[in-house]
Amino acid sequence: MEKIAIYGRSFGEQHINDVQILFDELQKRKIQISVYAPFYKYLEPLIKIGSEVQQFSTNKELQAETECLFSIGGDGTMLDSVTLVEKSNVPIFGINTGRLGFLSTIKMEDIVEALVQIDKGNYFFEERMLLELRTNPNLFGENNFGLNEVVVHKKDTSSMISIHAYINNEFLSTYWADGLIISTPTGSTAYSLSCGGPIITPGSENFVITPVAPHNLTSRPFVISSNDIIKLKVEGRGKDFLVSMDSRMETFDSALEIEIKKCDFSIRLLNLNNQTFLNTLSNKMNWGKDHRN
Repeated sequence: MEKIAIYGRSFGEQHINDVQILFDELQKRKIQISVYAPFYKYLEPLIKIGSEVQQFSTNKELQAETECLFSIGGDGTMLDSVTLVEKSNVPIFGINTGRLGFLSTIKMEDIVEALVQIDKGNYFFEERMLLELRTNPNLFGENNFGLNEVVVHKKDTSSMISIHAYINNEFLSTYWADGLIISTPTGSTAYSLSCGGPIITPGSENFVITPVAPHNLTSRPFVISSNDIIKLKVEGRGKDFLVSMDSRMETFDSALEIEIKKCDFSIRLLNLNNQTFLNTLSNKMNWGKDHRN
């Protein structure tokens, strides 16, 4: 690699030295570095960045020759970086300073070895499907796409809400619940999983519809084709409700109809050869491991 971008948020003091090592190793390899401007400002008093390091603020400022975006943080940071990469096709490499890290699988302290493996070409690119949220007016502006999920949820009330769900304009069900999750395969290991949804491999062309604390106990997670279009209408005792897309959240009222469909572009993740999806499941969820004494 000759040119990379770096995006990140604040991190614990224990990672300062490792971040310094990352910058030193990249500069040792004569790699041109461009850092997200707010992150550059955060790093400036913590590490020696180097005068040759450039800055960027928007996805339009990502240089065309950028070969990869390094995301430093947890999975939430990775989700934020998706809005920067957008349609550029620049792959994202997740470096984990958080906890679990399903997307950011490389530990910060392992960064030198990870760079060695990248130098050797021991990596692969993985396409990840996005979903798109359509509303009128558009609640999320130009960034109306997400990698993990869209969630509608109650707001400022202890009462459940009624979510009327349609698939391709055909009525599916009314969910009396705290909320409803529409998840991509990537998001199947996130909020949907914690609410009882299934795990789906990243290459699957599916959405998962998972209710949050449903009152109608026959409601179960439902897997549909990603070619389907989902429409939601929400009612409840409260005036306003919440809709979130990955880590972003907006308020809406019952007059708004929500449409969710597969996005017309995807993003790419850069993974080391030993960081496959099944390997991550084993490491993060202890699948296939016998913990009996």
